[in-house]
Amino acid sequence: MSKGRKVLFRMLFLLMSIILIYSLLLFHAHYRSPKEEFINYDTNNPFITNKTLIAAHRLGLRDDSEESMIAIESSLLAGADILELDIHLTKDKSLILLHDKTFDRTTDNKDSLHPEDLYLEQIKSFNIISSSAESLKVLTLDEVFDYCENKDVKYIIEIKSKGEEGKEALDILYKKLVERNLLDRVIFGTFDNEVTEYCTKSYPDIIRSASIKEALEFYIAALIDKKDYEPPCSVLQIFYGKPYYKFGVNLATSRVINYAHKHNMAIQYWTVNEDDEINYLLDSKADCIITDNVKRATELRDKLLN
Repeated sequence: MSKGRKVLFRMLFLLMSIILIYSLLLFHAHYRSPKEEFINYDTNNPFITNKTLIAAHRLGLRDDSEESMIAIESSLLAGADILELDIHLTKDKSLILLHDKTFDRTTDNKDSLHPEDLYLEQIKSFNIISSSAESLKVLTLDEVFDYCENKDVKYIIEIKSKGEEGKEALDILYKKLVERNLLDRVIFGTFDNEVTEYCTKSYPDIIRSASIKEALEFYIAALIDKKDYEPPCSVLQIFYGKPYYKFGVNLATSRVINYAHKHNMAIQYWTVNEDDEINYLLDSKADCIITDNVKRATELRDKLLN
């Protein structure tokens, strides 16, 4: 065989190998574990309830009245069990609701301003973009807690501020949770490793979700069924659904969910909006579905329960 043909065959072999591996990854990503493979475990985790909770992603109504009072009202009316929200620390140490780094996408202020550089009074002059005729202002965390004071609702709160500002935001958040007796009803999360480490050291009694590094370590432990795995926290919040199939990773198999529950970890999935994916997670004993469409998710859950 000539040298040219050998090179060609090697290239074809490499190409076919890549296609095969990618096909296997896609198959794994789309795999659905049979319902009977999921196991019930005794647990004292308040976020493992043997009923899939529905969480309103960014309080619901994403990109229209996002993280606003009308979003809270709509999501609770639709049957949300959990309100998922994002907070930043302002210049005068208030905690306000905002997902992005600036207000450009969600309000009428397009000056690329950061909440950490503004006083609350300035932020309150902005109007949230909404199809509603009602004028909506950026909320403080206290306003959310006040509105929901007598309601049976839990929270997922992600601190977006990073570094020292993130730590200070956590100090303020923790104080509020203690004062309002909400420690067992709130899951704290952050993508900032420095804030995660500070939380573990300073507030071991707070319920927090896994960092990216911790979630990866958990996934590997679940795949190999690691016997001496020690969970670093009480909750896993991980992705599932069509946007993530391309990565070839399936975090909602019976192996993953059973391993989490065996180690007293609640497992919650974001951001799930498709009917078939919601139905699968309802069948799989997932502890929470974080969704933009609370009304549809609760309808599917009620249909399954009835």
